[in-house]
Amino acid sequence: MTWNSALAAAIAAVLASLAVSAAANDEIMPFTAPVALDPGKPDNETLGELSYRGGLELEPGEAEIGGISGLEWHGGQLYGVMDDGRWLVMTLDELGDRLIDIRSITTGALLDTDGKKLRRKDAADAEAIARGPSGEWFISFERDHRIWRYDGLDGPARPADIAAADLLVGADSNKGLETLAAASDGWLLCGEWAGTETPNCLRQTGSEIAALEIAAPPPLDERSSAPTDADCASNGVCYVLFRSYSREWGNAASVVAIGVDGERETLATWTPPLTIDNFEGLAVREDGQRTYLYLASDNNFSANQRTLIMKFEVSARAAATPGVPDPVFETVNVVIETTMGEFTVALETERAPITAANFLRYVDEDRFDGTQCYRAMRVAGGEQPAGFLQCGAQNHPDRILPGIAHEPTNVTGLSHTDGALSMARFEPGTATGDFSIMIRDQRGLDARPDAEDPALRPGFAVFGYVVEGMEVVHAIHAQPIAPNEGEGFLKGQMLAQPVKILDVRRVDP
Repeated sequence: MTWNSALAAAIAAVLASLAVSAAANDEIMPFTAPVALDPGKPDNETLGELSYRGGLELEPGEAEIGGISGLEWHGGQLYGVMDDGRWLVMTLDELGDRLIDIRSITTGALLDTDGKKLRRKDAADAEAIARGPSGEWFISFERDHRIWRYDGLDGPARPADIAAADLLVGADSNKGLETLAAASDGWLLCGEWAGTETPNCLRQTGSEIAALEIAAPPPLDERSSAPTDADCASNGVCYVLFRSYSREWGNAASVVAIGVDGERETLATWTPPLTIDNFEGLAVREDGQRTYLYLASDNNFSANQRTLIMKFEVSARAAATPGVPDPVFETVNVVIETTMGEFTVALETERAPITAANFLRYVDEDRFDGTQCYRAMRVAGGEQPAGFLQCGAQNHPDRILPGIAHEPTNVTGLSHTDGALSMARFEPGTATGDFSIMIRDQRGLDARPDAEDPALRPGFAVFGYVVEGMEVVHAIHAQPIAPNEGEGFLKGQMLAQPVKILDVRRVDP
């Protein structure tokens, strides 16, 4: 549930009634407020190779939720540790891929090897959490540089058999083992330093142990930056979170990806005025072919800092091959001018040669000039607007050319992502001169060769993307609907006043 200053007194009272001892494994109904990535530009959700998928500021409440210093995604929930010797489990509320709230938080006390609650700061300063290959939990503690293993987070600890001693020799008590990540073939551990004579990370693969230096990216390399958490995906790509703070510059953070081949790439770096705080937790979540990162900030139990939970999606290219840029494919740019403005599309002439060539023939023969954008399919829920806009010849016999061979997305490698152009058709091979423009991702239109329903297997053919003027597409899509126009599933999707296409022409890229 969300909160604001007007509800502060009521919130405090509710939290007080809910709060009990952390050792009792409390379930707490938290209060949150949504945060934008860029408060000055709320629509800006791109940060390097990351796309923002929502974030929250968490009210500490009487249970003093804060000090989150490590994260791990497991079983549909977000697990974490706090530097006062507690663990927590967050059940998130997500709509599509958007983080919109936290439904509940369960907390409990971490125990020592005798099953007793950790009490002193030097014993309780938990910094990282990772789930081992057999389902056990591993938690690192900073002050005395130890790693403990837990069969269950609410049970007693036992020493872990992870070789970290070489990394920690000579480490300061408050700059020790800060990150702990389970990889597909071993472990990645990092200490809280960078740019010294001592490598800051250790990679353990079976019985092999290798020290490596993961450098802080600019400008953090000049701001006493260090790794604060890490996590690894199932394909072996590991993500390392760096953070720094100075009175002059404030907070700064970066995420660095490391591929199985050792290639490294800085996925994103952010500083104020973007939303940022003392980031110390990072967790990887994989959902089909998509990779997400959750970040958490450590408020140090201070009223001057915030607890933030933010979600990002990693670009498909970076999630698969960090450090290796996308190949460049040949495209041809075309401007589509309408009575409501113009937008530019890049046609994928190399990856979808048949479909792009067909579209260009319509362009070169002026077959689109005088046609219309006439259909606005709208998807309810999630980020708006959403759906697609359909335009073209509407099967007019004087305009259309013969149907073309179908180019499915599983062959072309293209997808119905935001701004994609896709051919309208009946059966595969019947596409002519009508096309749709995706508004938000509509990946359900991609080819699905393994689908039980044969009609879903071929999908639709993507052949280009809007590269400029998407706001014009949104404006056309938002025009009033004629509720009784259209037949069958088209009813309620036809524009009351179709928008005329004045000219479609090639332009220089």
